[in-house]
Amino acid sequence: MSKNILVVDDEEDIRKLISLNLIKNNYNVFEAENGVEALKIVANKDIDMILLDVMMPEKDGYDVCKDLRKNNNNVPIIFLTAKDSEFDEVLGLELGADDYVKKPFSMKSLMSRIKTIFRRTDEPSYEKDKINVYNIEINKTDYTVKIDGMNVFFPRKEFEILAFLCSHPNKVFPREFLLSRIWQDDTYVVDRTIDVHIGRIRKKLGNHSDYLKTVVGVGYKFILE
Repeated sequence: MSKNILVVDDEEDIRKLISLNLIKNNYNVFEAENGVEALKIVANKDIDMILLDVMMPEKDGYDVCKDLRKNNNNVPIIFLTAKDSEFDEVLGLELGADDYVKKPFSMKSLMSRIKTIFRRTDEPSYEKDKINVYNIEINKTDYTVKIDGMNVFFPRKEFEILAFLCSHPNKVFPREFLLSRIWQDDTYVVDRTIDVHIGRIRKKLGNHSDYLKTVVGVGYKFILE
């Protein structure tokens, strides 16, 4: 079944160009020219991915992403932006984006990133569907996490880091390995990406945060005693 992709950009020429290429790649396309319109479409349609411009009138891309994640909507989001600073990229990742593409970009590269994300979401690569460590329950079939019996929302990247480390306890994984494993080799991310996500995961783990260890100068591991 073809995937439904929502293209959100206030520049019609860019929106139409992306949509045309998505259709050529057999995707179903919905379009929105601002964040308010985008949220209405998401509320009424079965959307599998959002290509989301950052700088838009009425409601920008960051606010759209924030609203979706606040409502536990885990639809994959790729930010499209001309903004170039490390702060903007880290902010996007902190809000729960799956990728971040800087304008101008090639359509071939964008299509590759879309396929990479769908491949990862459609075919989870972890060995077990459910993991139970201490009072942490990770369900990989529906991307949910319970901590001490309470549901805690993890955006997709945070979920995949936690699930991967818990699937391979007591083993140290370098930052570079986690970046290539979770974001794939063809995706540009900054050096601080893993650190940002690990910090957010630790906050959500609460009393269990000490099990997620930093190995100075190497990377991270999850301790299973």
